[in-house]
Amino acid sequence: MIPTRVLVIDDEPSFTEALSLSLKREGFEVDTADDGVSALSAIARKLPDLILLDVMLPGMSGVDVCREIRKTSTVPIIMVTARGEEIDAVVALEVGADDYVTKPYRLRELVARMRAVLRRSSNEFVSEPPASKYQKLVEGDVTLDLERHELRVREVLVTLALKEFELLTFLIENAGRVVTRDSLMENVWGYDYFGDTKTIDVHVKRLRTKIESNPAEPTKITTIRGLGYRYEKTKST
Repeated sequence: MIPTRVLVIDDEPSFTEALSLSLKREGFEVDTADDGVSALSAIARKLPDLILLDVMLPGMSGVDVCREIRKTSTVPIIMVTARGEEIDAVVALEVGADDYVTKPYRLRELVARMRAVLRRSSNEFVSEPPASKYQKLVEGDVTLDLERHELRVREVLVTLALKEFELLTFLIENAGRVVTRDSLMENVWGYDYFGDTKTIDVHVKRLRTKIESNPAEPTKITTIRGLGYRYEKTKST
């Protein structure tokens, strides 16, 4: 069995060395980089299966590195932030990270998160299109083609990440009903997701920028305070 290749991007040599040894004992193959430029070069050369990316890097920040990676790759990324830097965690999710952890963390928790992200990523690439009796879901000017994994808004093709597509599919399939954050977490992210519901809010925010006429005043995906969200059904004329 080919070992999972992990790229650790961090500018603290003692931390990187210790983490690399620990991950190798867990069966991972580990490469390292200590800044954004060398990290992007390493990714192009060695094609990692998973990236552990520190937010605080010299020169090019971890957020900028994540943004650059997402221009060409869907490789799973777990961002690492310092404790108390909540804004970094939110930004990390907004630029395309799959999960985040805060320092200091326990190795057991980190490895569990890594394996969960790898499982979800593997399932996304080998699974069939979302289960539904319809090949297309249409609500007003929004059309989801489940077979092609395409979104069109007012007939214009809009690019969605896999998780955004799954979230929008679930919301539209339940159009007109309140969907709780717990329900979204279970049905879209899966029972083994270790993060909190903040990731849902970030993904909803991203979806609104892509489907709403005015994301600041959404009319399609509305917030139901204290409960979750509702995709509003198109009113009959």
